[in-house]
Amino acid sequence: MKILLHDNQLHLRFAPLTLTRPVGNLRMGILTNDERWKLLVPEATVYFGTEPYLTTKFPTAENVDLIVNAAVIPTQELVAKALSLNPGEALFLGSTWLVKKGADTEKQISVEMELIVLENRWDLFQLNGSVLKADFDLLTFGRKSKTLSTSNTVIGDPSLIFLEEGASVEACILNTKEGPIYVGKNAEIMEGSVVRGPLALCESAGLKLATKVYGPTTLGPHCKVGGEVNNVIFQAYSNKGHDGFLGNSVVGEWCNLGADTNSSNLKNNYSNVSAYSYETQKIEKTGVQFMGLIMGDHSKCGINTMFNTATVVGVSANIYGADFPDKMIESFVWGGASGFVPFKLDKAIEVAQAMMARRKVEFTAGDLAIFEQLAHKSE
Repeated sequence: MKILLHDNQLHLRFAPLTLTRPVGNLRMGILTNDERWKLLVPEATVYFGTEPYLTTKFPTAENVDLIVNAAVIPTQELVAKALSLNPGEALFLGSTWLVKKGADTEKQISVEMELIVLENRWDLFQLNGSVLKADFDLLTFGRKSKTLSTSNTVIGDPSLIFLEEGASVEACILNTKEGPIYVGKNAEIMEGSVVRGPLALCESAGLKLATKVYGPTTLGPHCKVGGEVNNVIFQAYSNKGHDGFLGNSVVGEWCNLGADTNSSNLKNNYSNVSAYSYETQKIEKTGVQFMGLIMGDHSKCGINTMFNTATVVGVSANIYGADFPDKMIESFVWGGASGFVPFKLDKAIEVAQAMMARRKVEFTAGDLAIFEQLAHKSE
């Protein structure tokens, strides 16, 4: 079976995160949507209906069995209804299409079910708790957690803590009253950390010594985080290894936040924030009161960097220096509050290759195609 996760014209809505990946590959909760569909339909091969420049890394396909709205978080109920569709039929929740059987649909079938449908990039952290709890139930149903060390203090229900093979948690305070704590394969929570769930610590991710975590928070595979975080999502392979606060934020892959980096997540007058939109290419009202940093893949900042409320950073940007930089930072630039200069493509590739090599990950032809496209647009 072939399943196509379709961006549904939301590519720029979720940028800068989706400048380097399809909507269906965004991580929230514990999983990405392509991982959820693979888990719920094991016999399926998942493809992406996305921007052409992304398809070298994220393959697309024609003549698929199901076309899925990539902004919809799948449930077992949705999957069951999707698999029962006849050719030409499509599932709708109100005016929102969910799944189509074939590209040409002649019959719309209305369904009533509780589904999470993402509409804006801040939905990723705002709705992270609900998705994390659903993913926790999906991944742990019928399974037994590895034994939690008696050196830890548990507040709440111990059954809401699940440790995969190789996970390590010692001398920590774990509070499950607000949601579960999932510790993935070979992940580690170091001594002295205080965690208030829900928390997803994915494979080989880690919380450094004495880290303070407020949920709902997700650390994607191989992310390392320290200091204080509150309702944050790290996609994968990114680091915030030292002290500093980050809240209500989403950080892409291969990012690094220097020691004592801090991001404001609330305006001094407590009003709703405005943030840069890649769709309209201007600052727009969001209707959201709490919003921190949204950072695209391969971007980095130096020690003691300060980010204003609702700062948006593009891909492969390097921020440093005193004072607050702009609230919208372009892709492929170096600099800070005093101004930015272009980050040349060849140098950006060198940095990306060096960082990825440390984790034994290859900078592929797909990565190169994405870099070339985005660097060309930044010129």
